[in-house]
Amino acid sequence: MAGLGRLLFYAGLAVAAVGLMLWAGGHLGLGRWLGRLPGDIRIQRGGFTLYAPLAASLVISLVLTLLLNLMLRR
Repeated sequence: MAGLGRLLFYAGLAVAAVGLMLWAGGHLGLGRWLGRLPGDIRIQRGGFTLYAPLAASLVISLVLTLLLNLMLRR
């Protein structure tokens, strides 16, 4: 059970770190470029807007994968 506790602890730290980056990112202007990457799909018609952040999701996934790999190797 100690291994599971350690995993939950690191997962909580990762979620807190992502939350902090998103919170601080709004103040730093990161939303200006993160939501407008090439590959993000945005369709506006009348009163309907569809937004699919495909490229942004890939970038976030890559960054989180690298961070988790660095943390788990220690």
